Amino acid sequence: MSATQSLLAVQQRIEQACLQAGRPLQDVRLLAVSKTFPAERVLDLAKAGQQAFGENYLQEALDKITRLDGIDGQPPLEWHFIGPIQSNKTRPIAEHFAWVHSVDRLKIAQRLSEQRPPHLPPLNVLVQVNTSGEASKSGVAPNEVVALCQAIAHLPRLNLRGLMTIPAPTDNEAQLKSEFQTCATLHQQLNQIGLPVDTLSMGMSSDLELAIACGSTCVRVGTALFGSRG
Repeated sequence: MSATQSLLAVQQRIEQACLQAGRPLQDVRLLAVSKTFPAERVLDLAKAGQQAFGENYLQEALDKITRLDGIDGQPPLEWHFIGPIQSNKTRPIAEHFAWVHSVDRLKIAQRLSEQRPPHLPPLNVLVQVNTSGEASKSGVAPNEVVALCQAIAHLPRLNLRGLMTIPAPTDNEAQLKSEFQTCATLHQQLNQIGLPVDTLSMGMSSDLELAIACGSTCVRVGTALFGSRG
């Protein structure tokens, strides 16, 4: 399947999910997760019309950003960092990305704020919520989300946009739905206390329909666009 065909198939899934959920199509954006795939595959998808790409691994992402910057007369791509963030990696993230989906500590947010170059727009940030309670997973506990978001909202050079979650790897739809709804409820609470967040990053190739039904505004899709990772 070509890049154009893969992109169209995913866009049709999103459109159908929005229709079923009674939501306008423009409510949900597609983030193509390009980790482990070469720059050439990203370029193919960009030429098919996809503009936003998510990366988990910093050095791999920086290599792609450098290679694809201004290539073939393509419009600039929008890069999202979606992996765990180590303190010693915040500067290049602050300098090269438009979005960060995986902030889960105030220290990380503070470093991103301090290191965001003043000539760039504020860095869009999402707080990652550990809705599954897995000890091995990044993310802040649900009961700590509001306090962390309130602190981040006061930092300069950052634009708090909302929340992200990666649910437990399971085929149990009831469990997935519960985790998505937990994140969606927290998102509503942030708006209710005066934090005007607009982004809920939930759902991947296998569960994007359920995530959209639960209120997702950004689905992170890799396998359905690029194929299985080796």
